[in-house]
Amino acid sequence: MAGSTPASVTASASAARAGTSPWREAWRRFKRHRLAYLSLFVLAALVAAVAFGPLAWKVPINDIDFAAQLQGPSLAHPFGTDDLGQDLLARMMYGGRISLAVGLAAMTMAVIVGVLVGAIAGSSRGSIDAALMWLTDLFLSLPQLPLLLLIIYLFRDSLKSVLGPEGGVFVLIVAVIGGFRWMPVARLVRAQFFSLREKEFVEAARALGASPVRTVVRHILPNALGPVIVAGTIDIAAAIIAESTLSFLGLGFPPDIPTWGRILFDSKDHMDIAPHWALFPGAAIFLTVLTINFVGDGLRDALDPRKVL
Repeated sequence: MAGSTPASVTASASAARAGTSPWREAWRRFKRHRLAYLSLFVLAALVAAVAFGPLAWKVPINDIDFAAQLQGPSLAHPFGTDDLGQDLLARMMYGGRISLAVGLAAMTMAVIVGVLVGAIAGSSRGSIDAALMWLTDLFLSLPQLPLLLLIIYLFRDSLKSVLGPEGGVFVLIVAVIGGFRWMPVARLVRAQFFSLREKEFVEAARALGASPVRTVVRHILPNALGPVIVAGTIDIAAAIIAESTLSFLGLGFPPDIPTWGRILFDSKDHMDIAPHWALFPGAAIFLTVLTINFVGDGLRDALDPRKVL
């Protein structure tokens, strides 16, 4: 009887550890990363503000008031106004939806293409792997910004005529940015496949008669998603910066669609007399990208079993 109590406690602890799912354990480790945990709430507040803010702040984004040109922040206009007297808070909430949607859509495209290319390359040997990695290296060697500008200049008008001014530019920017962001994901997935396909659980699945497709989908790919999730968060931040850069250069969305980059572009000639016009969209881009990067750092540490938190 004296030795039964410690044994039962040890068994209970082992059962509790065994009942903890990997994702629950990752969440527990993520919460210990205080900066990433705080950044997650700040990012959620930003997303909620741009998603639901227009329901509370119902000022039209194109409401022109020449009597209120270039006014600083006030109760009537918390973020001030632009050179046409338009409310910057309403325009930033509308533009934030587009900027975040571009980031999420471009990230989704980059992750899907990267996972497919990396999984095929990591599962095959010989010429297929070499050809896919040659294609990946080719895309990595291309100068991205000049090609982005060239592709948008060539195809923007044709897509506008088919999908409309906003839809055509959105599809084009997402396709271009996502098309130049899948290569790091493909390399990560390929490296993970090379590391995992010789593990004992994969060999056991093959010995039990699992087909190659089932082995990849059910056993290898789920264990390779940790680095992909981290890379996806980085791709969101990179896509937001790329869209803002294109809009700032005047090659993004049309002038009547106020993305954060477009608001910065419009404010560049009035920074000496209306610094608030550039300060608020610049701060929104900075804070969004910073919090996404911190969340990515927290995910990287939480999903790395070798990291002690």
